[in-house]
Amino acid sequence: MTKDTTVITVPSHPKYLCVVREVSAKFAKVNGLDEAAVEEIRLAIDEACSNVIKYAYRGDTDKKIIVRFRMKRNGLEVIIEDNGIKADPGVIRGRDMDEVRPGGLGVHLIRRAFDVFEFDERKEKGNRIRLFRELRR
Repeated sequence: MTKDTTVITVPSHPKYLCVVREVSAKFAKVNGLDEAAVEEIRLAIDEACSNVIKYAYRGDTDKKIIVRFRMKRNGLEVIIEDNGIKADPGVIRGRDMDEVRPGGLGVHLIRRAFDVFEFDERKEKGNRIRLFRELRR
């Protein structure tokens, strides 16, 4: 398998999340992932970028979000970067699934779609999140 890479940069405005969703789905699809995986990936990346807008940029729509998609020999890697407020990975967790209310499911969606969900602590300003999904046989 080739090591295909696609990079997009979008403004931190919610109206551009449709671009992120579309590119996420197309990249996964052209690289052979099945429809169920494509949908999980699309939702998870959308949620991660929504969280960048909401938490890292505090709703500021004039910033940038960089999303890198890369097919590796053993799976799909997605890197999401921002230059916003640094997240504390130790406090990021989804709400209890028994709690019935809107919101708080983003972390669950991301962990369901990806085998690896980690913050790159080497990035000094902002956040760099690495998501990785192993190819299922």
